[in-house]
Amino acid sequence: MIKINEIREKSTEELNKQLLELKNELFNLRFQHAVNQLDNPQKIVETKKTIAKIMTVLREKEIAANK
Repeated sequence: MIKINEIREKSTEELNKQLLELKNELFNLRFQHAVNQLDNPQKIVETKKTIAKIMTVLREKEIAANK
């Protein structure tokens, strides 16, 4: 799992790219889970939390830019 400090060090462009990749990964994990091919369902939870962290940091950067 990615730490919040590592996320904050990245640029907005990198975060948007990583966010897109994680959303695609989450879609694939959900699909695998639906057809009972997912070995570790906890991976879905971890991916969702990482997406939330990235979205939080993006919002923090947006607020900081508007001040």
